[in-house]
Amino acid sequence: MNRRTFLSLAAAAGFSSCAGPSAPSGPKRIAVVTTIYRYLSHAQHMADRFLVGYPIDGAWHEPQMKIVSLYVDQHPDGDQSEERAKEFGFQVYPTIAETLRCGGDKIACDAVLIIGEHGDYPINDLGQKLYPRYEFFKECVKVFEEDGRAVPVYNDKHLSYSFDKAKEMVEDSKRLKFPMLAGSSLPVTWRLPDMEFPLGCEIEDALMVGVGGSDPMDYHALEAMQCMVERRKGGESGVKRVEMITGDAVWKAGEEGRWSKELLTSAISRSDTPLGFSEEDSRTYDMVGSGEIYKLVKDPAAYFIERNDGLMTTLLMLNGAVRDYNFAARVKGMEGPQSLQFFLTPTPNVTYSACLVRGIEEMFDTGVAPYPVERTLIVSGALEACLKSKHEGKPLDTPYLDVKYQAPEESHHCRA
Repeated sequence: MNRRTFLSLAAAAGFSSCAGPSAPSGPKRIAVVTTIYRYLSHAQHMADRFLVGYPIDGAWHEPQMKIVSLYVDQHPDGDQSEERAKEFGFQVYPTIAETLRCGGDKIACDAVLIIGEHGDYPINDLGQKLYPRYEFFKECVKVFEEDGRAVPVYNDKHLSYSFDKAKEMVEDSKRLKFPMLAGSSLPVTWRLPDMEFPLGCEIEDALMVGVGGSDPMDYHALEAMQCMVERRKGGESGVKRVEMITGDAVWKAGEEGRWSKELLTSAISRSDTPLGFSEEDSRTYDMVGSGEIYKLVKDPAAYFIERNDGLMTTLLMLNGAVRDYNFAARVKGMEGPQSLQFFLTPTPNVTYSACLVRGIEEMFDTGVAPYPVERTLIVSGALEACLKSKHEGKPLDTPYLDVKYQAPEESHHCRA
């Protein structure tokens, strides 16, 4: 959808867009809605870049936008919200509605940045932290409906721990016709090597290696894998069946051929953080072929995701083997496994966040999302289903995950 089409659809629906006549003149005005705002939180990484700028493509870039209001749900030790507000001249409001309206009677922002990550929230039986992303989003939608004007929304990471809630969020964006973007920074970070599958390629098998805990870090790994496999022939077809297993069952599944040792070796070969013998002796070694990986990884996890078109995809969470995220696949017509590392730069700058903010800024400026929110929707649902599979101890059919979409022509990952 181009900008002109978006504006005409919004007008036809009775809503004015972020660039319509009811929008304030001057730089785009951003309302930030977040769980916490402190050092190294997602809110600090993203909002600070709109406040002071960020490096991208070998240059310093300052967005022609400004943060005008902020809602923070929790204020733990180290909270930076009030000092940022004082330094940059915006207001911290007690409610989301007041934040979007900047204390007035009508919506007074041109875009909303929702960052529901970090903070003290309950954890359910599936191990999911119940961040209030859905609740934050619905309060924004309520303002849009009451004020007759909808603006672009970015939602950090997965849409919700619940697929039903996530689906409703996407449906709201389509019903009110406002652009929406969501997801992880991994799909848009640098790739080593810089590789992009051609649209319409035939992917025969795919495997992702991730690290960290469930459910915050496995989400990153699943969406990184998704941004690669969505480029296959026919586009994304939806998820038919999932299973999640842990412990020795993961290694047994490899012996039985449920996941490919060849793809695991190829993915691990892209890692810059091999652990074990390499740390002790400085030499690299065949972690998989030697069997050392079985000793290093104390609690492996495997996520098996079967697509409606028959493609089998696997995520292996291998804490103790590596510290980075790596992918491998077999593609028809390409010799041998194709593999890469999703490169994550160190703190405190974590410049891969700049790659993500560039895409958010593009949507706020143009009113068109650079890649489909359905990518995040299907990963949100697949993750929830996998965690349910682990909890119930069996594979699960997922006919409700019939999310279909086409990948963008370009993947929008950082290259320079």
